[in-house]
Amino acid sequence: MTDSVTRPAHPVLDCRNVVRRFREGASTLEVLRGVNLTVQPAERLAIIGSSGSGKTTLLQIMGGLDEPSEGEVLVNGEPMHGTDESAKGDLRNRYIGFVYQFHHLLPEFTAEENVAMPLLIRRESKAEALQSARALLDRVGLGERLTHKPGELSGGERQRAAVARALITRPQLVLADEPTGNLDSGNGEHVLRLMLELNQELQTSLVIVTHDHSIAKRMDRIFVLEDGVLRQSV
Repeated sequence: MTDSVTRPAHPVLDCRNVVRRFREGASTLEVLRGVNLTVQPAERLAIIGSSGSGKTTLLQIMGGLDEPSEGEVLVNGEPMHGTDESAKGDLRNRYIGFVYQFHHLLPEFTAEENVAMPLLIRRESKAEALQSARALLDRVGLGERLTHKPGELSGGERQRAAVARALITRPQLVLADEPTGNLDSGNGEHVLRLMLELNQELQTSLVIVTHDHSIAKRMDRIFVLEDGVLRQSV
C-alpha cells in the first residue's frame, strides 16, 4: 500500500454550531449544544465523555447517519446535512469510513467479500474490488484468512477486517466508535496500532470516540463532550 494519496488543503470535516434535540414526551432533551469542530487532513482526534453524553450521536451526525436539529456539517467542503439519503450515501462512500465497537461484517460473505463491498457499491469490477481487498487484508495480517466467513474468525481478526473495510476506499475520514471496546487488551492494542499506522500511511483523518483515556492520549487532540458542549482538553 505505497500509492500516494492526495488530500485537500481545506478541512476534511467541519461541524458548525451543531445542535441536536430529542423529544421525550412533552419535554425536549438537548443532547448537543452548539458543537463546533474542524478536522484537518491526516489529523487524529479523540472525543471522550461519560456514557450518554452524546458522543455517538455526534459521530452519527458527522457521518450523515443522523440530522442536526440546527447547524451544519461539511465533509470535504460538501454539505452532509439537509440532503436526501442517496446524496448522503454517495458522500459517505466517497469520503468516509466507519469502524464500530462491533464489527458489523455480513455473516454470509467471506472476509475478502466483506472488505470489497464498499468498492462494489461504487460499481467497481468484482475482480478489481477483490484484488484490492486481498491486498489490504494482507496488510492487516489476514492474508491467510481471505475466504473465512466472520463466524470463522476470532474477535480481533473480525475487527481487523472491519478496519480494512473502512479503509478500502482510501477515505479522507475514518469515524471510529469505541473500536477496541469489545476486544481484550492485546487485540485492542493491535487494532489501535494498525489504525494509527494506516492513518499515517494513507493520510486519512481519524476521529475516535472512546472511554479509554490511554487511547485518547495517542491522538493529536482530545475533546471532552459534557452537558452537550464540546471542549478541547488542555
